[in-house]
This record gives sequence, C-alpha cells and structure tokens, in this order.
Amino acid sequence: MTAARVYLSPPDVGSEERDLILDAFDSNWLAPLGPHVDAFEQELAHRVGLKHAAALSSGTAALHLGLKLVGVGTGDEVVMPTLTFVATANAVRYLGADPVFVDSDPASWNVDVNLLATYLYERARRGRRPSAVVSVDLLGGCPDYDALTSVCSDLEIPLVEDAAEALGASYRGQPAGSFGACAAFSFNGNKIITTSGGGMLVSRSAELVERARHLASQAREPFAHYEHTELGYNYRLSNLLAALGRGQLMGLDRRIARRKEIYTRYSEALGSVDGIDMMPVGDGVDPNYWLTCVRLDRERLGVGREDVRLALEEMDVESRAVWKPLHLQPLYRDAERVGGAVAERVFEDALCLPSGTALSCDDQERIIATVQRLVLHGR
Repeated sequence: MTAARVYLSPPDVGSEERDLILDAFDSNWLAPLGPHVDAFEQELAHRVGLKHAAALSSGTAALHLGLKLVGVGTGDEVVMPTLTFVATANAVRYLGADPVFVDSDPASWNVDVNLLATYLYERARRGRRPSAVVSVDLLGGCPDYDALTSVCSDLEIPLVEDAAEALGASYRGQPAGSFGACAAFSFNGNKIITTSGGGMLVSRSAELVERARHLASQAREPFAHYEHTELGYNYRLSNLLAALGRGQLMGLDRRIARRKEIYTRYSEALGSVDGIDMMPVGDGVDPNYWLTCVRLDRERLGVGREDVRLALEEMDVESRAVWKPLHLQPLYRDAERVGGAVAERVFEDALCLPSGTALSCDDQERIIATVQRLVLHGR
C-alpha cells in the first residue's frame, strides 16, 4: 500500500471546529459578520494581549489596511526585511509606496536591526524619513524588538508587525503581534491555525481597528441606503470561517507543543551532523515552531538543499526552500536594498521540513532517515 503524501504544514482540524462550524451553519449566519466573527476577534485579541482586532479575509488584507492606517501613501518608503513572503512587499505597493529591503541577522534570520537602524538614521539626517517600518516574525520567531521598537520610537516612525507566521510566539514574554502600532496575522491553510483563508488586524488603538472595520466593509456610511464617501474594500471574514478559527484557536497551545516536539526530534537526529545547522532562535525568543528549517552546507556535506528536497519529493514528501529574498524577485529587482548576502545564503542552503501538527512519528522517522542517508552516504 502506497503511503499518503506528506505535506509541509497541512490543516489539522477536530471536533471543536466541526461543532462550531455546524453552529454557524445551523444559525444561517454564513455571510461576513456575525456572532462568531465578534467572538473570534475578542478571543484572538485576548491571546495577543490586546483589546482590539478586526477579522479580515487574509493576512495580506490586514497588512494593507494596517499600512494605510498608519499613513503610508503614494511615493512613500517602507522599510522591511528582504527574507519574507512577497505579500509583505505587495501590501506596500498596493498603496503606491516603495519597499526598501534590509538583510537578515545571521543569529536569527530575522531583520538585521543594526543595518536597519543605520539606514533609518541616515535617511532621517537627509530629511527623507520612511513612512513606516514593517517587521516580520519569520517562520514563527521574532526579531530583536527591544532594539527595533527603540529605533522606531526615537525617529517617530510607525512600526507595523507582520506576525503572519508567529501566532503564539513571544519575545521576552511579550506576545508576537503586540509590538507595533498594529499587527497582521494570517490564517491561511498552512499556518499554525487556519480559517481556510483569513487574517486579523490587531492593535492597542480602538480608533485604528474601527477604521479598519469600516474600510474592510466597502467604507459604507451609516445610512439606510448605500452611501460611500471614500474608497473601501471587501475584506471582512465570514461568520462560518470565524467559527473554524475559534475552534482552531482553542487548540493553539497543543499545536505549539506538538510542533516543538517535531522540531526537537529533527534537532536530535540532524542537528549533530557536521554540515547541518538548525534554524537559529534569537535571544529572548520563544517561537511557535511553525516550520522546522535546517541549513545544509554543501561544501561540508557534498549535497545541498535542492538534493535533499528532490530526494524527499521522490518519497512523496513535500519540503520547501525558505522565502526567496525579495531583492532577488523579478518583481522587485529595482527596489532599494541594504545588504542582502546573508539572506541570499540562507535561501541557497535552508530547507523547511514537514512540521504539521498531525505529522506521524513514522513519517517523521522516514524523513529523518532519508536526510541522514543522503547527507552521510550521498544517496
């Protein structure tokens, strides 16, 4: 009997999700808005240690609105890491602004705050202060928020946190998603919790979140008829999907614990191999272990990231390179950047291994055995 395909990070659902979805179905609250949307917003905000949240159709929508609401507009500059998913930069371009890409810190793969700070202070000295900084909580970890928030505060530059991958992670005990003027989460199908597709914008500011809700509902004015005075968007989450999200959120701690177990087993089996390094965890960071990534040194091993990926694919096991740095993407080849060599090396060497909550022990052992056989024996 052929084993089923092993995916990188598939959804993991259970009875809680089923019960809540059926409740939404039976109530006939299927369209955007409804009691599960309200409850999901409250529960997610509480988990992040904030009071205000707006449930949206995607994490990209949350980033788009967050950037708009901190004042980013046409011709502005927004500084962000180069090692991230393209949506981080696309949300900037939606507003007619230009992204500036900053290299990674070797100690965490998150943004190099020293490089970023040097760029920001030089820009401010020349009277060309960027309109915002976007941090990215890469692959379930966090950057050095002590330094990052200090720089942004000193220069009075809004910080928008792209926490799409990091729900449940923390930096020095403070939850990911609680560091900026606002933050965006993603509940795409591969995230640690999912609403199939969806996102959330969170903030300490009630006014910012209320504005986000207004804009996300086509900016409809409170009249008996349809009245619109500004451009809005169709960005609200459905009550049905919010019910799914509530069920997923109930099991977040269990999901984090399981993914940490998966990371630990990979680390025990592969981390001691000369030429394989585990993705680093920054000082003070408690990650959510969304994805386990290993870095494969071709010079020491004789095989590289792509060799291992193809060997796993032959076994019907999905693995994937980390994000291709945005300054290497054809879409953004002309964008300004600060450094880039560290992110490029990470992209060339690093592989994300299957890390889903429901990954079986047998499947993980097959993956480990395949990697060990290839790196130790070249086949």
